[in-house]
Amino acid sequence: MSEVQRRHFLAAAGSAAAASLLGSASVSRNTQDAAASTPLRPFRTRFAVNTEIWWGSLPFMERVRRTHAAGFPAIEFWPWKGKPLDELGDFCTTSGLEVAQFTAWGFSPGMNEPTQHDTFVKAIEDALAVAQKLKCRKMTVVAGNDIKGRTPREMHDACIVALKRAAPLAESAKVMLILEPMNIRQDHKGHCLYGSPDALRICREVASPMVKINWDFYHMQISEGDLCRRLKEGFDQFGYGQVADNPGRNEPGTGEVQFGRVFRALDELGYHDYVGLECWPKDGEDKAIERLRAADQWDA
Repeated sequence: MSEVQRRHFLAAAGSAAAASLLGSASVSRNTQDAAASTPLRPFRTRFAVNTEIWWGSLPFMERVRRTHAAGFPAIEFWPWKGKPLDELGDFCTTSGLEVAQFTAWGFSPGMNEPTQHDTFVKAIEDALAVAQKLKCRKMTVVAGNDIKGRTPREMHDACIVALKRAAPLAESAKVMLILEPMNIRQDHKGHCLYGSPDALRICREVASPMVKINWDFYHMQISEGDLCRRLKEGFDQFGYGQVADNPGRNEPGTGEVQFGRVFRALDELGYHDYVGLECWPKDGEDKAIERLRAADQWDA
């Protein structure tokens, strides 16, 4: 653990864990040196910082470095185009930081439009090459915005066709496509896919181990609530999780969601992979980390 990580952890912990760490200062220098080579896991949940949002005023690679210095094990980001992929890949290799997921296909044009399916498949092929370069195991895909004259069922069926075409590519590359339902009440008015029932139908009909749901708890809270029970009912199609509190889309601990119960539910259901922090730090990143650590406390 670097000195930067140690100082950050001690300042933010505010708990008995911090006192224990401070007390370790009396151990021998050899013991300290050995401990420094072992990364500290400051959270129970494995969080991936969204580098489009956190430290957002800084250049992209500086945001990546800040994430690593703060002790987080992974990042996520939106479109890969325009990113310094070679520099990012080199940094991840030397630092051990992982890319948890990035966006491979966005809102418009949508894969809910059949005339875009060839373009969609080509975009997935290109993104899979990037994922393998970055050793990234998951990529977000978005269904698309409403198309005039089409019913939700027709648009969702088009998504099924598109994903069935892309699934063999994802399976061959061993990279999971994670379909993200949005919410239309607050953030994505006019989007064609929101809440878990329709996303579950799409993924179950595609029936691929490499096509699952990007289960964004912020969108799910606004769209349907009942987070833990919905999660349990749809866990067979859970591929990745993202968190932000509601209202505000800020870090856990700033709104109405009891995230300790959500994190515990994920753990009990057997999900131990990364959870994305697609949330805007309300009062700066240091305070967000403090609140996140407090929200990540739950009984085993």
